[in-house]
Amino acid sequence: MKKSVVFCVIGVLLAVMGCDDYDSWTASPSATLTFSADTVAFDTVVTNQSSATQTLVVFNRGDRGLRIRRVELAMGSESPFRVNLDGQYLAGGVGEDFEVRRQDSIYARIEVRLPEGDSDELHEWEDQLLFTLESGVVQEVTLTASGMDVVILRGETITADRTLDARRPYLVYDSLVVAPEATLTLPEGCTLMFHDGVSLLVHGSLVANGSLERPVTLRGDRTDRMFPYLPYDNTPNRWGGLHFYADSHDNELTQCDIHSGDYGILCDSTAITGDDTPPLLLMTDCVVHNIGGPGLVLTHCRTQVVGTQISNTLGHCVHIEGGAHTFIHCTLAQFYPLSANRGDALYIANMEGDALYRHIYWAYFLNCVITGYADDVIMGNITENDQNPCDYLFQNSLLRTVVSDDLERFQNIVYDLPDSLEISGSAHFQLFDTYNFLYDFTPDTLSAIRGLADPEYSRLFPLDRRGVSRLADGAPDAGAYERPQE
Repeated sequence: MKKSVVFCVIGVLLAVMGCDDYDSWTASPSATLTFSADTVAFDTVVTNQSSATQTLVVFNRGDRGLRIRRVELAMGSESPFRVNLDGQYLAGGVGEDFEVRRQDSIYARIEVRLPEGDSDELHEWEDQLLFTLESGVVQEVTLTASGMDVVILRGETITADRTLDARRPYLVYDSLVVAPEATLTLPEGCTLMFHDGVSLLVHGSLVANGSLERPVTLRGDRTDRMFPYLPYDNTPNRWGGLHFYADSHDNELTQCDIHSGDYGILCDSTAITGDDTPPLLLMTDCVVHNIGGPGLVLTHCRTQVVGTQISNTLGHCVHIEGGAHTFIHCTLAQFYPLSANRGDALYIANMEGDALYRHIYWAYFLNCVITGYADDVIMGNITENDQNPCDYLFQNSLLRTVVSDDLERFQNIVYDLPDSLEISGSAHFQLFDTYNFLYDFTPDTLSAIRGLADPEYSRLFPLDRRGVSRLADGAPDAGAYERPQE
């Protein structure tokens, strides 16, 4: 008898101990949920494409558990938003019977697939995710998204002259090819968004006529964010790049923004017969930025690059192997933030190993800024002899390299070395935000870039990339950007 009483008492104690507040629930109207955000906002989403998934955390910060009788989208089955809450998909936009224990949380995974709106403008969507508690209290979280209608190009080859329409962006899959006898024209405001690994491959001609207000943009197709503060569009390796092949010709890029590719621009070897050889590529007032490989590769071709920024590339910003090239008022800035094993701002060569590579007819850098993180960002492999002369010139430029005693090839140079300048490296520039990957290569007030340019060349190109007059103060700045008068 005594043993039975003891066991009975122990059983009661264990039952009491097991019945703590962790397993208790409340239907009090004062007990409510809290959320990680009151609005889940999707950045611009391509219509008819599933978005990336966002997470909403549903907290119960109270001392007793809460039961959720019903969770629903206000638009029900008509909603473009799709929700999975605590592992349960809200079929038809409705789910029932969820529990959140005290001091605990559950997760909602949310994505959106917007229908095409047949519009050239963004169209806005909004819905509410409603939580009805056991107490009858209804709480809500707002869901928003902006829809962008696009024109899809899938494995397309341009075989005859064609001008794209700038009304809507183009979403490119399986690469876009320009055939040898065709010219593809991109008007101002035209945007091409390339899927992962997809490139623009030019055998014929590409003419991109961007403007200051409406540039031509080549970018990846990710419109969401890697982190809340960092869009994928600010990161490299989102698409392939732009490739001009040996049979390509008469390419012109004006006010183009080319960013976030595996490479920027590749120019293959072409025949050069002398000064009368037409350029393979003319670039004016362009940006090639934030590239996961080389920025501009020029292999034994002829080019002219003016007022252009080429920056933050894992490979060399500009890689020259032979040919004939003129750079005027350009900024080559090697501040790639994701690897210390980055390339140079400028690499120039007429040799590959110990063998003759390609003849450099000329390589002129006039009124330029060539700088970066490393102590010396100008490298090369050049061998000169009677059969292989090499004509190169740096003039009225800021260079981060060792001081040269070759005064014929290095004229009126400011060397961007910490021991010789008041400010150097990244301090030359107006904005340098390595957290958000935001850069503005306009010269700072105290930079030696100010007033360094030769006005003779500035008069040929009197406006900088942003339309600022280089001649207004009588002392034009080197590089692609003129600091506006204050």
